[in-house]
Amino acid sequence: MKQRLFFVLTFFITFFILPCQFAFAKVKPLFDPGSEGIINYEKYGEYKDIGTENYKYEIKDRKGLSCAAGEGIYPNNSIFKDPNFVEAQKSGKLIGNHWNFVDIDDQMLAFYKWATTNETPGVKQFYAAGALAKAGHIAHAIKAYHAILVHFPKTIGWTYWHTPLYISKMALNEIDYLTRTHPELGIKLVGAKISIGGAFDDNISNDKFVINPGKLVKVKPKEVVEKKANLSKLKVVKSVGGDYVKLIKYENGHWQLRVDDEPYIIKAMAYFPNKIGLSPDNGTLNVQTDWMIADFNNNGKIDGPYDAYFDENKNNKQDKDEFSIGDFQLMKDIGVNTLRLYHHANNKALLKDGYENYGFMYLMGDFLGMYAAGSGAAWYEGTDYTNAGQKKKMMESVKQMVLEFKDEPYILMWVLGNENNYGFPGTPDEFPGLGCRAKLQPVEYYSFVNEVAKMIKSIDPTHPVAICNGEVHYLEYFAKYAPEIDVFGVNAYRGPRGFGRTLWEDVKDLIDKPVLIMEYGCPSYIAGDVKKAEEAQAEYHKGSWKDIEYNLAGSGFGNALGGVCFEWVDEWWKAGPPPQLDPAAQEPEGWDFKTKKRIPGNFRGPFPDGWFHEEYLGITSQGDGSNSPFLRQLRKVYFWYKENWTK
Repeated sequence: MKQRLFFVLTFFITFFILPCQFAFAKVKPLFDPGSEGIINYEKYGEYKDIGTENYKYEIKDRKGLSCAAGEGIYPNNSIFKDPNFVEAQKSGKLIGNHWNFVDIDDQMLAFYKWATTNETPGVKQFYAAGALAKAGHIAHAIKAYHAILVHFPKTIGWTYWHTPLYISKMALNEIDYLTRTHPELGIKLVGAKISIGGAFDDNISNDKFVINPGKLVKVKPKEVVEKKANLSKLKVVKSVGGDYVKLIKYENGHWQLRVDDEPYIIKAMAYFPNKIGLSPDNGTLNVQTDWMIADFNNNGKIDGPYDAYFDENKNNKQDKDEFSIGDFQLMKDIGVNTLRLYHHANNKALLKDGYENYGFMYLMGDFLGMYAAGSGAAWYEGTDYTNAGQKKKMMESVKQMVLEFKDEPYILMWVLGNENNYGFPGTPDEFPGLGCRAKLQPVEYYSFVNEVAKMIKSIDPTHPVAICNGEVHYLEYFAKYAPEIDVFGVNAYRGPRGFGRTLWEDVKDLIDKPVLIMEYGCPSYIAGDVKKAEEAQAEYHKGSWKDIEYNLAGSGFGNALGGVCFEWVDEWWKAGPPPQLDPAAQEPEGWDFKTKKRIPGNFRGPFPDGWFHEEYLGITSQGDGSNSPFLRQLRKVYFWYKENWTK
């Protein structure tokens, strides 16, 4: 019977909850590490119906299995005899709700709390395993995560947004990450596969689990990660696009983007260098295009691209030796080769210069009705994908864009939408919504996406067409109704580990199309600790890019094309709409439309302090805002990209 857990994750909304870097002092041995480093489950029970909906593991020797597992791993309960647990309990250190222990500094305390708490077994095991990993007990954590696949593979939890969390998939991601980043342990998971039909919507009643827990095996460290494929020796079995820009698929199923017949890894930036104090909420700013013509100092040059300067000493003024180098040069210096343009462009000369002198190509997009853009719909009504008149307007909007730019050498691909699958209408004075109904109309939305893609290809068959989806939500609808799309683009903020094995695997299994991470990033904000915030942001970006890199053609699942770093510079208007919050002041808080009160951030998420602070997402900041839109203070992550994107 399917186990269901209905809870709100207090700190995190999605798959990754652990730091991507373990800085361990001496790790004290566990009281009971178990008699087996890798549990031989066949010795203590029987797997039944592996690879089917009826899978289960039947324990036949509970005492033997408990002894093999060790403390904190089902069904072992020796933790109650652990002297350190007994002392912590006696001293009152374990008093309180278990959710308050997730992110504390002493992760052994978190382990003791979670391993003994009254919680659904699969979730209890997951957070106990996470605490073990953060405390430095990596091998024991891997055993604990694998116990979820064996015993509790159908556990479901709920996110902050009340969308399902599949605990076994999360555990699978953690095992993959820990074994791959700790090859010295010589542990490898083989044969594991968690397939969940119906998992990509919010309705758990239609879920069908097909479970193979796989086995942990001992291997040589060099055998933990598969060797990279030699692509030069593989046949190309499919090509999409034209002669200059094209996608190719190799006989091993891996995808690669090529430009001028050379491999092209997309190292992209989301770029909106807009002036502080302006906001789309009060009609003073068009976020997508105003920066392309802005010249606030009236010197005949576009401000951000050409007049931005590096405030090296962070004194919030331009000193004599701080020259106006421009964002285009600063981005070129760290290896950026692509900019994402979300909804059209209004300065072809600027784009041409970016291409010819800075090496930028462009992901040219149309919102396709998100935020009511291009459809003619009123905001609170939201774009209606059953409305013929609105669809005609959106089709014309895309057609105009393609006709205007299709022959430009700097176009990399066309991008439709921006996580429209999250879109729902709002209610005045209650919640603003997103000016779109795609979440309520998935069949109509993805069918329309397919129509638009067909139209684009009839005009321009030489460039790939991508969608920008919010996560893998509605992936099954996409698979069924939008086959004309060439690239599955996804905005994903999953934490400092990257995106997890299951993102790449799910896309490969369901649609077998290349993946472009259209947005990933992390706010540089922890109250009162700028240095720690910058370090956490840098680690987050590092983990995200390393995961993309691992899944490029020749390695991993081989379906990654690259990613779009979100974003270049902080946008102060994003904390909330006026008059609740001020677009001229950088505020970490968000706004709760239900309670009409400020909250610590925009919403919960897998970020340094557990909140998403949209105003602090830049890899550069605007300092105190007094010299906007020109001043740039470069955060630590900027220099990480400079070292890693320019290799």
